[in-house]
Amino acid sequence: MSARGRLTLLYTGLVLVAGVVLAALTYVLMRQHLADRVIAVRIDRTEGAPPPPSLAVPGLTDQVRDETLAALVAQAAIALAVVAVLAAVLGWLVAGRVLRPIRAISATAQRLSAEHLSDRVPVHPPHDELAALATTVNGMLDRIERGITERDRALEGQRLFTANAAHELRTPLTTIRTAVDVTLDGAPTRTELLTMAEDVRAAADDSRHTLDGLLALARSNAGVTNPRPADLATIAGSALSEVAGPLSDQDIEVHRELRAAPLRGDPVLLERMAANLVGNAIRHNHRGGRVVVVTGASGGGVFLRVRNTGRAVAPDRVDRLLEPFVRAADGGAGLGLSIVRAVVQAHHGEIDAVANQGGGLDITVRIPLRGAWLP
Repeated sequence: MSARGRLTLLYTGLVLVAGVVLAALTYVLMRQHLADRVIAVRIDRTEGAPPPPSLAVPGLTDQVRDETLAALVAQAAIALAVVAVLAAVLGWLVAGRVLRPIRAISATAQRLSAEHLSDRVPVHPPHDELAALATTVNGMLDRIERGITERDRALEGQRLFTANAAHELRTPLTTIRTAVDVTLDGAPTRTELLTMAEDVRAAADDSRHTLDGLLALARSNAGVTNPRPADLATIAGSALSEVAGPLSDQDIEVHRELRAAPLRGDPVLLERMAANLVGNAIRHNHRGGRVVVVTGASGGGVFLRVRNTGRAVAPDRVDRLLEPFVRAADGGAGLGLSIVRAVVQAHHGEIDAVANQGGGLDITVRIPLRGAWLP
């Protein structure tokens, strides 16, 4: 039996029980009331005679009481039957009205599938428990839809990442194989062997650089498990010191404002983040360009800002440069900024990249100081 039928039977049964109790109570009260009454018969007097006294007829009182109670029982039974029918009809209608939100939830659930999660349960006034249930179900569906969307995005990103990583690692191997085959095809001279060795070394360096980037990216995605005190000002200063040679060779002007930016985090990842930002700012710059590096603390967190001149970047392409294996026009492995973003996310921070009007990028990293990340 359906829930609507059970509710109808329950409602009808409650009405019948209440009706029977009321009829029984009325019967008892009426019987007590009639028990205190004596029925007398008045005899018409004869013309000219004194009025006769009222006479009580033996058995008449009991007969009238029994007939009255019998009529009461019959009428109560008829009334109960009518009330039971009305209660069943009204109970059926009321149960349908009450269960309408449940049916809506069931119908919505039946329409849902992994490819179609946009349907929601309609919520109508009044805002009672069933409306709260519908709202809760809608909230659950929203979370499920977001989770599936994020899962699909993550799986797609993982698929692209794996394909790109395989391609990046295969390219140096192909270069090595080609250099070896060409050199060994015949009787190679010493010069040819040295040239092959240089090609193999360059390809091996490319593979090592790619593998280092992949390992750093994997470590960043694993999160920070043992935060330690660090300072972005010190880390950025060290990164600038390491690129002093390229800065001098390309005649790049450096403007630094390294104010204290203490935090707790993974120093190795933070050093890799700063090195990638500074390295990209130099690598994708032009001779006689400019690099600005600023650190500090503000808004309950610390920040590192790196701004450089260089080739113009389309504004709609900036976000894509933060993805793995997306290269700028002048080459590179395409892992630098993706590692920066992964390190920032591992520290619960944010990264903001903007294309400069005159060329180059303006990248700001913000890491909040909260909970375990307080210095």
